[in-house]
Amino acid sequence: MNYLISDIIAITKRNLLKYKRLPQLLIFSTIQPIMFVLLFSYVFGGAIKIPGVSYLNYLLPGIVIQAVIFGSVQTGVGLAEDVSHGMIDRFRSLPMARSAVLAGRTLADTCRNIFVVLLMAGVGWLIGFRIENGFWNAIAALGLAVLFGHAFSWISATIGLFVKNAETAQVAGFIWVFPLVFASSIFVPVKTMPAALEAFAKISPITAIVDTIRGLILGGEIQDSLMMSLTWIFGILFIFIPLAVSKYRRT
Repeated sequence: MNYLISDIIAITKRNLLKYKRLPQLLIFSTIQPIMFVLLFSYVFGGAIKIPGVSYLNYLLPGIVIQAVIFGSVQTGVGLAEDVSHGMIDRFRSLPMARSAVLAGRTLADTCRNIFVVLLMAGVGWLIGFRIENGFWNAIAALGLAVLFGHAFSWISATIGLFVKNAETAQVAGFIWVFPLVFASSIFVPVKTMPAALEAFAKISPITAIVDTIRGLILGGEIQDSLMMSLTWIFGILFIFIPLAVSKYRRT
């Protein structure tokens, strides 16, 4: 276990050093969610009315989730790049835990997501977003968002190992993410959608996590959405961690 933890820490440091040496990777990964907040808040905010809450307060929790999901796509891209450049072959030749390569990659991307979430919270506060349900509930909401992004990183890792090409991994990652993001309660209430789309959005993991975070930050009933969110998170981890490790062993 000590060797496993040591290997995971080493791989995590290796992936975090990449952001230090190529800071533009971190810069551009933070610009996109900030643009979404500003554009949707100021361009569409006047046209979209949410009863009982300002559109900015409604929007920001959803944009935080969108940011961590889009960030999780980079896990697959990074792994696919390592496969195509022969880095995975070098790792496999070393006396190290094979799961450490995947765990280190996902943990590094989770660290980046923590930075992005905190930055989004700061930007939201500057343009008028306010916490209405207590500081510790807000911390719990941000922690839940980061955990959700970590779960999605394992899905992305599995995709990256299957496609083995960075460009393909990026396309494959966004193809399934975009419908989930927009067919959810991130931007508008699901009850405004057509019946079939509303039924899909109600059971979406993104709707569950966004509704939970809104409830924690703004106040409201969260018991059902929290249980659904945790079920999705641990279900994804239970399925995709072994699947990714198994694929890595055969790569």
